[in-house]
Amino acid sequence: MTQEIFLREGERLDDLMLSGRKIIQHEREFCFAMDSVLIAHFPNFKKNFRVLDLGTGTGVIPLLIADEVQKICAIELNSQMAEIALRNFELNNLQEKISVIEGDYRKHKDFFRAESFDLVIANPPYVPVKNGEANKITGVARARHEFTATLEDVVKAARFVLKFHGVFCMIHLASRLCEIIDALHKNQFEMKRLQMIQPKKNRDANLIMLEAIVGGNKGNLKILPPLVVHNDDNSYTDEIKKIYGLI
Repeated sequence: MTQEIFLREGERLDDLMLSGRKIIQHEREFCFAMDSVLIAHFPNFKKNFRVLDLGTGTGVIPLLIADEVQKICAIELNSQMAEIALRNFELNNLQEKISVIEGDYRKHKDFFRAESFDLVIANPPYVPVKNGEANKITGVARARHEFTATLEDVVKAARFVLKFHGVFCMIHLASRLCEIIDALHKNQFEMKRLQMIQPKKNRDANLIMLEAIVGGNKGNLKILPPLVVHNDDNSYTDEIKKIYGLI
């Protein structure tokens, strides 16, 4: 049961189509997209897991996974989005299960105890900022570029907070897979599951989802069948419809 809803100027209310949950988003800020929904459905959760969401935005991933785990902490650098995330958790009566921290996860030692979480989930900025391009990237596009956290920053934060044999799940650009593997190995992770995401069946993968384990043994990587988003007529595939609860 949700609480009474108060929307401020520029805000809208969206239906998550899960357990009656709603999410407040600001139309001039970065709003969640399909990648957040996909990575929320990727991990193999356990009911006793303590989970950290790195860069939660308005809190969509915690709202989607709240029924699967024991406790969730969500950290967000943008003060406006962190405040909306808190309101979203309260709106859906999940404030006892989900906490939010306004802060920079690059300073993870200031907020968290080492090896205190079972699972870290991340949908981080994807695109490096090239020399001379910083001033050309404006608006919500900045949220997809590595202005506040790099790939290495995300992996380092995950390693610090995860227990030995803890699980790290992330969605990222397929084109950066080699960099991702290198960053994981530098931080004592071994990849165990990998899934490519293709816009259409005959198109190259543009995104990947991965699961990596702290201190995992080398080898035994499971490569899942590709997740195809659209049919040839641009309708969603059955796999995507299942994730969204449409079938």
